[in-house]
Amino acid sequence: MDRTGVEADGSVPALSGDSGPSDAGPGAFDAFRDGWETEIGDGFPLPTFSPATTRDFRVRSRATKVGDVAVTDLHGASAIRTEGPLNGVEDQVRMYVVRSGSWSVGAPLARDEQTVPAGQFLIRHIGKPLHFETVPDTRAKVLVLPAATLRPLLGERQSVSGPADSAEVRLLVAHSNMIYETAADLGPAGVQAAHSTLIELAKAVARRRVDDAEPHLALALAQAAKDLADNHLTDPDLSGAMLARELNVSVRSLQRAFAAAGESVTAYIRQRRLEEARLALSAPPSGRLSVSELAAHWQFADSSHFIRAFKKHYGRTPTDYARSTTAARN
Repeated sequence: MDRTGVEADGSVPALSGDSGPSDAGPGAFDAFRDGWETEIGDGFPLPTFSPATTRDFRVRSRATKVGDVAVTDLHGASAIRTEGPLNGVEDQVRMYVVRSGSWSVGAPLARDEQTVPAGQFLIRHIGKPLHFETVPDTRAKVLVLPAATLRPLLGERQSVSGPADSAEVRLLVAHSNMIYETAADLGPAGVQAAHSTLIELAKAVARRRVDDAEPHLALALAQAAKDLADNHLTDPDLSGAMLARELNVSVRSLQRAFAAAGESVTAYIRQRRLEEARLALSAPPSGRLSVSELAAHWQFADSSHFIRAFKKHYGRTPTDYARSTTAARN
């Protein structure tokens, strides 16, 4: 378990850990527990895990807390299960975003049990301690959120569920991932902004709609759009309009979000396509695409347009760049 954040007034403590097959077992679990208690534990105690879990603990994880919000990402190669007595009263809202496997909350076969399958999310008020269980190869993001703010939005069932790729969940995931990356640099003002955005995005998930005029959401909206664009760089339909539609916001709101960081949607898409083309030009000559093939693959209008854009960005033509990488390799 290695510390990746800083611990000072207002800063964000964070931890990351990786226990693979070679170091699975009680030692790996002890390292996970010690790291959690050191960096995250206050206000977020770990439950009691089953002996089977601690004996065969093969889990990759990272976690951070921002005030009264905790964010954890887990990839459990092994199953994880809690057991034993449940004491005390919990008054939290938890959100589970499951990418693979499944995450079950509550006692098996009990009326309060809910299972979150792959590709789904669950946001639920936890009014009393509950057990949970995962199957092997479960990848999930779990957020612990303040109940007072979110419980009134959850309706009579005190829970909301739906697809993990909904616009609201994408925004929340993008923002929480960004917190991991910036944790070491956040001071008190940054922590407050990160916390406010997490709460606003959790509200959006509960309401099933994003208030895209909320200024706190601009950075998260831009990051979610970038993540989405990065997965569709070869798509001929990739545009600001497509990204806005997928994220369920107006084009104008998306443009404002990028402008807040001094960027534009169109410029970001072009820059990323040029970057991918440059990486492709660094491949060995035997497996390298031609300039015209690269232009078509990365959705430039034609070879001339690609060459001009590449030279403007990198100061040399694609052919010159490819030659230089070949010469450097030799």
